[in-house]
Amino acid sequence: MGIRKKSNKNPPVLSHEFIIQNHADIVSCVAMLFLLGLMFEITSKIAVLFITVQYNVTVTASEGSEETAVNYFHHGLKDMATIFFYMLVAIIMHAIIQEYVLDKINRKMHFSKTKHSKFNESGQLSAFYLFSCAWGASILFSENILSNPVSLWEGYPHTLMPFQMKFYYICQLGYWLHALPELYFQKIKKEDIPRQLVYISLYLVHIAGAYILNLNRLGLVLLVLHYFVELLFHMSRIIYFSNEERQAGFGVWAVLFVLARLLTLSLSVLTVGFGLAGAEQQGLSLSEGNFNVLFIRVTVLAAICTSQAFMMWKFINFQLRRWREHAQTTALKKKSSSAKGKSRKANGVNGSVSANGADSPRVKKEKST
Repeated sequence: MGIRKKSNKNPPVLSHEFIIQNHADIVSCVAMLFLLGLMFEITSKIAVLFITVQYNVTVTASEGSEETAVNYFHHGLKDMATIFFYMLVAIIMHAIIQEYVLDKINRKMHFSKTKHSKFNESGQLSAFYLFSCAWGASILFSENILSNPVSLWEGYPHTLMPFQMKFYYICQLGYWLHALPELYFQKIKKEDIPRQLVYISLYLVHIAGAYILNLNRLGLVLLVLHYFVELLFHMSRIIYFSNEERQAGFGVWAVLFVLARLLTLSLSVLTVGFGLAGAEQQGLSLSEGNFNVLFIRVTVLAAICTSQAFMMWKFINFQLRRWREHAQTTALKKKSSSAKGKSRKANGVNGSVSANGADSPRVKKEKST
């Protein structure tokens, strides 16, 4: 994240600087309009599309002799309005965390410009990853997905989702969409924009793909796994910025990162390559939400394998760069220590010569004469 410089001068209204300084207030006003729309009968139908989760389906489940109504949800085009509203909420939460948490820490720590930007990025992502990882894990346990891995492909297509799972995907898409205008609001450097656009696009493509193709259970497992590893990395980086000698977290993250990539590939191949390939319902049906055809399965596996290979390539380059920097710093320390040792030896020899010269009889004779 970029460094925002606050000045006492009030910028012109609707100028770039005015929008950047007051973007959280502007977005809050827009979100408040949707909430106020619920109060009036004329606008309530439109406001509901943006605020509440759409496509409710009531299913009657029989438990013994009793029948209970259970609410499920499926996806559709109206979800775009809900995603837009929660994108506004993500922008507001981003500004609150930045102003009331990260900016106060930055003032105390006095980071350099580079560390300031990376600390803000890690601080924002750590809060998001922690919240998403805990929320996603609670859904996995409540739906018994971890205790029954066969449910990842059994009963496909998984068109009906519980409220928590659908709302989770809505919030995920809203968060990663909010990261696009944040590139402007946070004054991100031009050289950093391509890198951030790449990983934002990867998140949006994979999350939207799992949501649209009704692979929501597999997507949820992979998201929680990935978020946990990313949370460890950004927490390790925050600890490193506070004390550069604390680097143990990066070693744990490196091991878990490789294991997470292997587990991601294994679960994806097991679910898409074997589970869905042997499922009873085969074929393409948009009305039923069934995308279980060979072309789509191969495309999904190719996308997952490509993204995992890309992440491993970035990981290897990152580790090589760290090793080079560590080797350079150790070499410089050795050179400086050896140079100090030589200078000390030279000073010791010069001191003994001057002392012996002062006590020599030749000098004494010259003094006497």
